[in-house]
Formats: sequence, structure tokens, C-alpha cells
Amino acid sequence: MARKNIAAGNWKMNTTVSEGVDLYNSLAEHNVPSDVTVIVGAPFIHLTSLIAAKKDNIKVAAQNCHYENSGAYTGETSPSMLADLGVDYVILGHSERREYFNEGNALLAKKLNAALANGLPVIFCCGESLDIRKAGTQNEYVTKQLEEGLFHLDVSQLQDVVIAYEPIWAIGTGETASPEQAQDMHAHIRSILVDKYGSNAAEEMSILYGGSVKPTNAKEIFGQKDVDGGLVGGASLKADMFKEIIDSF
Repeated sequence: MARKNIAAGNWKMNTTVSEGVDLYNSLAEHNVPSDVTVIVGAPFIHLTSLIAAKKDNIKVAAQNCHYENSGAYTGETSPSMLADLGVDYVILGHSERREYFNEGNALLAKKLNAALANGLPVIFCCGESLDIRKAGTQNEYVTKQLEEGLFHLDVSQLQDVVIAYEPIWAIGTGETASPEQAQDMHAHIRSILVDKYGSNAAEEMSILYGGSVKPTNAKEIFGQKDVDGGLVGGASLKADMFKEIIDSF
């Protein structure tokens, strides 16, 4: 089975509900290539409205979920709630969740289990800071994130996971890893997937690049052998820019 080309937008804490619906509707008007899966990750408060507006060509993701299906967790949203709503994916382990909300690998493993148990496919994020990149230990760091957060899954569960590699130093900074740097890390991730799960599972895994993807660099980045698309931040908030990225495969 060929791995998917994916253009995923992460709106983060941006847009009002009405703005988000307008943005979604504009994207849904686009003639998405048949070999590209488009996903938008929206704030929780948007999800009901986006599911009501949902078209077949633009899937909807939550940006996070709790690891319990119910309980005394004020302000949280459970995976069972998201599944009942009809959400297509949930993003877990984004660098901002890891940094600002102290989400570690063990917690993310619990969230991943809960999402998959509720039938929610996961975009699982990993990536290193500038200090780690400068020290040259990025491969070891990302390996540990995946070993502790993801590699407890069996090979059948892995079919419902997409990995997104985020060089944290290239998120929201305007800096971008070179296509060669992106390819090097994606190839490393695929190699450790081969070691853990075998070549078939590794070749079927979509691995996205998430770090200041723009229309001007998307085609070159997506053209790398082991890069299967992008987890796009700021550019996904502008319909015309995101449409160009969707067409960059």
C-alpha cells in the first residue's frame, strides 16, 4: 500500500469560529488532487461547526485530547467525545504542547492509546530544539521520543498513525530546515521504523515535515524521498497559500 501524501494545517489558537468555517469552506472549494489527503487541525470550539460543514475533500482534526474518556478533568476534551463528533484525526505531541504544557513521552503514549482505542487516527509529532540540533544529537533525541511515545504499539495499530517531524527551531521563526536536513531526519525516522516494525510497515508510514512550510518551499521539501507532506502552521490560515501548498506534490 502506497503511503499517503498529506497536507495538514494546524490552525493553533487562531480564528474565531465564523472565521474558521469561512476558511474551511474556501478550502473545500479547491479541487484537491486525488492523491493528496488534506486535513485541518482546528481549536476545540470550532469542531462542531466544522463537522457540520465538512466535505469529503477536507478532513478535520482536533489539536489535542485527554487520555481518559470521562472524568473530573475540567476544561479537557476526551477522545470518546471527539470520536462521537466525527473528527477524522487528532494531533498529539506537538512541540508547543510538549513545551508549554509539559507533555512528556509517557503522557503522550497514554493519549495515543486512548485516541486509537476510540478509533481516532493520530498525527504524532516529534522533533528537536535548536540546542539539541547544535549539539548534533537530534537523531538520538527523536529516536527516544518515538521509542517512549509510539513504539509500544503493534504493527496493526501503526496503520492509524502519521508521524510529523518538527524541527522546533523552525516553527514560527521563519527559519526552515533545508530540504536535505528534512530528508536526513525523515530517512532516520523511517530507518528506526524498519528496525522496529519491518520494511513494509516503515514504507507505508507517512512522515510529514512541520517547520515553516510555505508555497515557496513546499514543492522542494515534498519532493524529498522520505517526506510525504507537511504539518503547516501559519500558511494554513490563508486559504490561497494553503491551496498552493496542497498543489505542491
